[in-house]
Amino acid sequence: MECPDGELSLLIVDDAEIAAFNKDYLKREGPTNVIAFPMREGEFGNINPLLLGDVVISSETAQREAEELGIGTEERFMQLLIHGILHLFGYDHENDEEEAVRMETKSEELLRLISADRMERVF
Repeated sequence: MECPDGELSLLIVDDAEIAAFNKDYLKREGPTNVIAFPMREGEFGNINPLLLGDVVISSETAQREAEELGIGTEERFMQLLIHGILHLFGYDHENDEEEAVRMETKSEELLRLISADRMERVF
C-alpha cells in the first residue's frame, strides 16, 4: 500500500458493541463484520498523514461468517482486516461497481501476499 510507516488501531469487539458503532456512526441497525474510520479524510485529514485510522471487527460475526463460508476464523479475520484497511486507503465498494471490483482485486492480491509470506516462514 506504499505506506510502510502508516499507523492504525484495531479494535476487536462483540456483536453488541459493533452494532452500537454501526448505529451511532453509520446510522445502520444491527451488527456488521467490520467498520473503518479513516483519519486521512475530511478537513483535518492532512494533520498526520501516517495516521490511517481505526478498524473495528466483530469477532462474533467473523466466526459466524467463517463457519458459513467453510473457512477458518483466522482466514476470515484476515479478510475483514484487509477489507477495513482498504477502506482506510479510500477504497469504497458501496457506491460504485467498478470501485467494488478494484477493491476485491486488491483484497485478493493482499491476501495472496500474506499467505505466501506465512508459507515462507513455515518452511
